[in-house]
Amino acid sequence: MTGNKTAAQRLGRVLERVTNQSPRVASTPEYGSWILGRVSESQRRRRVRIQIILTTFVVVANLIGMGVATLVITVAFPIPNVFAPDVAWISFIVVPVYLATALVVGVFWATRRVMNNVRWAVEERPPTAEDQYNTFLAPWRLTRVLLVLWGLGTVVLTALYGWHDTDYIPKWLLGVSFPGIVVSASCYLFTEFALRPVAAQALEAGRPPRRFAEGLMGRTMLVWALGSGVPVLGIFLAALITLIQRNLTPTQFTVAVMILAAFALVFGAILMWILAWLTVTPVRVVRSGMNQVERGDLETNVVVFDGTELGQLQRGFNSMAAGLRERERVRDLFGRHVGREVAALAEKERPELGGEDRYAAVVFVDIIGSTKLVTSRPAGEVVELLNRFFAVIVEEVDRHHGLVNKFEGDAVLAVFGAPVSLEHPEDESLAAARQISRRLRQEVPECEAGIGVAAGTVLAGNVGAQERFEYTVIGEPVNEAARLCELAKDFPQRLVASAETVANATEAERSRWCEGETVTLRGYREPTELAVPAEP
Repeated sequence: MTGNKTAAQRLGRVLERVTNQSPRVASTPEYGSWILGRVSESQRRRRVRIQIILTTFVVVANLIGMGVATLVITVAFPIPNVFAPDVAWISFIVVPVYLATALVVGVFWATRRVMNNVRWAVEERPPTAEDQYNTFLAPWRLTRVLLVLWGLGTVVLTALYGWHDTDYIPKWLLGVSFPGIVVSASCYLFTEFALRPVAAQALEAGRPPRRFAEGLMGRTMLVWALGSGVPVLGIFLAALITLIQRNLTPTQFTVAVMILAAFALVFGAILMWILAWLTVTPVRVVRSGMNQVERGDLETNVVVFDGTELGQLQRGFNSMAAGLRERERVRDLFGRHVGREVAALAEKERPELGGEDRYAAVVFVDIIGSTKLVTSRPAGEVVELLNRFFAVIVEEVDRHHGLVNKFEGDAVLAVFGAPVSLEHPEDESLAAARQISRRLRQEVPECEAGIGVAAGTVLAGNVGAQERFEYTVIGEPVNEAARLCELAKDFPQRLVASAETVANATEAERSRWCEGETVTLRGYREPTELAVPAEP
C-alpha cells in the first residue's frame, strides 16, 4: 500500500470515531472537584451544597483564627496577663460572648449575603449583567463581613483592656487583627472555589467584572501579602513592641517569635495550597478535555467556571473543540461526496487540474428498467429503494478498498486502484462485483441491475475548471465496463467481466469465474472475450 492509502485509512478511522462515538465519563470533575457536584445537578440541591460548603469552611476557619489569636495573646505575649483579677470579667464574660455572637452572626450574615447574590441561579433564570456583577463580587462581600466583625472585635476588646492598662493595647491589636485578616483572606479564596458552579452560569452573560483580586496576578499577590507579608509584619511588630515596652524576657520574646513564625508557615501554606488548587483545577479540566479530544471524542466541552485568564483558557479550548468538530463535519461531508480516499489526497496535496496514468479496475452498475421503476412507484418510495440499492454498492466497494467515483442517476461507477494504488485491483473489483450481485438479489430484489467489470490503464485526476472540478477516471476500461454492464442485463446473473481482467487476477479469484462467449461490444471493432461467475 502507498502513503496515500495510509492517509485514507487514518482519515477513515477518525471519521468512524466521530460518527460512532460513545459517551465518555470525564476523568476530571466538571468543576475541578467532586465536592462541587455535577453540571446536571438541580439548582435546589446545588444551593444546599454551596450553603453547606461555605458554612463549614467559614466556621472552621474562624475557629482556627480564634485559637491562633488566643495563643498569641496568652502564650506569645503573656505580659500583661489577661487573666488578672481586674480584667477577669472581660476575659471570661465579654470575650466569650463577643466571639460566640460574632461567629453566629458572622456565619449567618456572610453566607446569607452570598446566597442572596446568587439567588438568580436558584430561581433558574438567565443571569443579567447585574446578576453577574453580584456573583463575582460575592466573595469580597463575604470577606467584608468577616473583616468588619474581626475589626470590631479588635477595636472593642483593645479599648476595654486598654482602659485598664495601656500595655494591653499592642498585644490585642496584634493578636486579633492579624489572624482576622488572614482568616478573611482564606475565606475569600475558598468562596471563589465554592461558587464555581454559579460562576459558570454567570459567565454566560459575558466577561466577568473587575474584582478585589483581579486575575491570576491579583490572586497571587493577595496570597503573598496575606500569607507571608502580614505574618512577617507581625514578627516585626512583635520585636518593636518588645523594644518599646521591654516587659518580655528573652525567652518570652523567643517564644513569641516562634509562635508568629509557625503561624506564618501554617497559614502561608494553607493560603498557597488554596491558591494552587484554584489555579491547577481549571488546567486539569482543560487537560482532561484535551485527552478526550486526542482519543477522538470531539464532542468534548469543558465548563467555564473561572473568571481569570484560566477562564479564557477554558473558553479557548471550547472554541478549539468547536472548530475541530466543524472541520470533521466538513471533512466527513467532503469524503461522502468525493470519496474518503480522494478527500485524504486533497488534504495531503494541493489539488490541481490534470491527471496521471494509473492501472485500475472499473465496476459499472446500472439498474434494469429504471424508467418503469420510477413511473410505477411514488417518488418517496423510489428514493428509499434507490438508497437501499446504493447502500449495498457503497458498502461492498468500501470493503474491497475501492472508490465510488460517480452516481449517475440510477448507475454507479466504482474504481479500484485510483487514487489509492492496490496490489491486485482486479481481485478487489471482481470480488466486489460478485458480492454486489449476490446482495442485490437477496436484499434489493426490486432493483435488478447489470454489472460490468474491466481493467486497464486509465487517466485519473481532476477534471473541470480551477473554480470547480471533480476527481474522475477516463479511459478504455471505463467505456468497456459500461458496455459490459449493458450486455450483463441479458445474462442470468446480471454480471459480466472481461476475460482479460479475470486472467490478470490471482488464482484464488480466477477460480470463481469461468470463460464465456466472445462478442463485439457496441462501438468496438475487436471482439471481447467474456467471463461470468462460476457460481450462481
